Amino acid sequence: MIIKRSILILAAVMIFVGLSPKPAHASPYEGYTYSNWGEAVQSPIAYLPSRTITGQEIGIGPWTAPSDLFAAPDGNLYVLDSGNGRIVVLNSEWKAVRQMQGFQRNGQQESFNNPEGIFVTGAGHIYVADTENRRVVELDGSGAFVREIGAPKSEVISDNFEYFPRKVIVDKAGRIYVVARGVYEGIIEFDSEGGFTGFMGTNRVQFDPVDLFWKTVSTKEQREKLIRFVPIEFNNMDVDADGFIYTTTADKQTLAPVKRLNPSGIDVLRVNGSMGPVGDLSRERSAFIDIDESGNGVYRTLDSTRGRIFTYNEDGNLLYVIGQLGNQIGTFKNPVAIESIGNRIYVLDRDLGRITEFAATKFGSLVGEANGLYSAGKHDAAAKLWEEVLRLDANYEMAYIGIGKSMLRKGEYKQAMTFLKLGNEREYYSKALTKYRREYMREHFGTYMTMVIALILVVMTVRRRMRLRKGASNRMRFLKEARYSLHVAFHPFDGFWDLKYENKGKLRIALIILFAVTVTMILKRQYAGYVVNYNHPLELNSIDELKYIVLPFLLWCVANWSLTTLMDGEGKFKEIVIATGYAMLPLILIYLPNMVLSNVISLREASFYYLLESAAGLWFVWLLFIGTMTVHQYTVTKTILTMLLTVVVMGVIIFLGLLFFSLIQQIVSFVYTIYQELSLRA
Repeated sequence: MIIKRSILILAAVMIFVGLSPKPAHASPYEGYTYSNWGEAVQSPIAYLPSRTITGQEIGIGPWTAPSDLFAAPDGNLYVLDSGNGRIVVLNSEWKAVRQMQGFQRNGQQESFNNPEGIFVTGAGHIYVADTENRRVVELDGSGAFVREIGAPKSEVISDNFEYFPRKVIVDKAGRIYVVARGVYEGIIEFDSEGGFTGFMGTNRVQFDPVDLFWKTVSTKEQREKLIRFVPIEFNNMDVDADGFIYTTTADKQTLAPVKRLNPSGIDVLRVNGSMGPVGDLSRERSAFIDIDESGNGVYRTLDSTRGRIFTYNEDGNLLYVIGQLGNQIGTFKNPVAIESIGNRIYVLDRDLGRITEFAATKFGSLVGEANGLYSAGKHDAAAKLWEEVLRLDANYEMAYIGIGKSMLRKGEYKQAMTFLKLGNEREYYSKALTKYRREYMREHFGTYMTMVIALILVVMTVRRRMRLRKGASNRMRFLKEARYSLHVAFHPFDGFWDLKYENKGKLRIALIILFAVTVTMILKRQYAGYVVNYNHPLELNSIDELKYIVLPFLLWCVANWSLTTLMDGEGKFKEIVIATGYAMLPLILIYLPNMVLSNVISLREASFYYLLESAAGLWFVWLLFIGTMTVHQYTVTKTILTMLLTVVVMGVIIFLGLLFFSLIQQIVSFVYTIYQELSLRA
């Protein structure tokens, strides 16, 4: 009895295992995304390969150079088997339910000649870009011929126009859009009757400034041999439910490889932040070969350079990256088309003649569902899912943004600021800051006003006591010298004159100002308000301020002294150092309070911050100009010329310094090589 029971249990377990869905294959690639700073950040894998299929496996023979794939609304997959000139229709179980090896037209059999694009409407009509036959063919759901749309006819099209349609889409109004080979004017648009209506969405012309210069100075014969500046042609497209057309451009140099065109052909793609949908940010940029709009504003781009799929939301934020080139399941050799149905992604590999299906992982499902709620404006519901996402990936910026927006709607402004800052979302951080600031000042205005009044009284009392003190102690002498620097800043003509002829300027004060400016810049880079601070916190280095402040200061003084010695300047090196140091005082007077102010201003008020920044720079240049003119007793014109030449001499000194260190490095390397050679021979 016990043996029979054990056998039954074992059989039940085996049946259960057999009926359970097959798990997704192990990932042959690592998941990653990009931070707001453009750095690749490791992330959980959003999709894993679940299965693959080829023509042989479904018993219809191998696919030869398949070029396109389309996921129809009824769940069927249409494979454009270009090399065999046929269309293969697969159902959800990946069984071939229909093959279309050409069509009957007026009683005669016609075939496709290397077709490159396919599109299926909601009514089941099939549009094929029959490339080498130079036409677009429309078939009904059964594969019967409906009509042929030939080359566009218009007076604006030249007689030499060659029509090779590569991709085709149809919107809900029946308008037909075609991407054709070698057409730089944009997408070819036909009306529902097949009549040509014009071009739309032309890419801007891109050119090399060097080539433009040579074209300007070249002869007519030489210009004809140079490369022409023409717009970049589109290579693929897709249409969403609202009739907006998503396009891709394969050129790696373009700044807008993805566009979202409205019916007027204007790009309305939303890009939130500094980076748009450009794929990989490494040295070798991505080249998008296809795009798939999958609903809720989410779109996926297929990169032919590395075989990766980049998924973006409606704001242009990168959600996740999957896939790569390789020989394992889930990698590709030559991916050419991408489609999606629900939580499944399908990629067609031209060289392998294979379709790979990807299934969403828990992370991918959470991101997709949370982003859907986020796009629908259901931030509170999305926030709960974003919290689950953060448990899987604590570096996922979109999750912080989603939670931050939810808290902003709830009125939890301080917490919203924290999450939005972690998500690097400045626009909504600014909104939360504005509301939190208003709420905070209502509660604490009286306290701060009391502190300000008390501080004013303390300062007045201290100043009065200092005036009553007699004698010239070292401390009082130092304070007088420091106050003189303020006199120079606000009365530059009198101040610099006294600096030179009354000996009121002190070298130690100038060096203290230089040190204070350096400290101010360090504090400014680290503690300026988030809405205006675009410095990467991990790249901040206080030593760098020596290169950007102290080194230019010394170079200016040396270059100015060297130059003015030859131009009858009366200033001594010490006087130049003092005048330059005193001229830097406005950088402290404005930068420090401006840094404090930046922590309580919003994006709308940031213009005042930048205005004060510019005022500090102009004030510094003005004082430097007056100081140079007074110290050397130059005219206005000669002072301007001297300052410009000083900058040139600084560049020469830097060049000679780099050359000197390069020669020293080569000499040391040469001596070390000889030493190693002698050591080996000995």
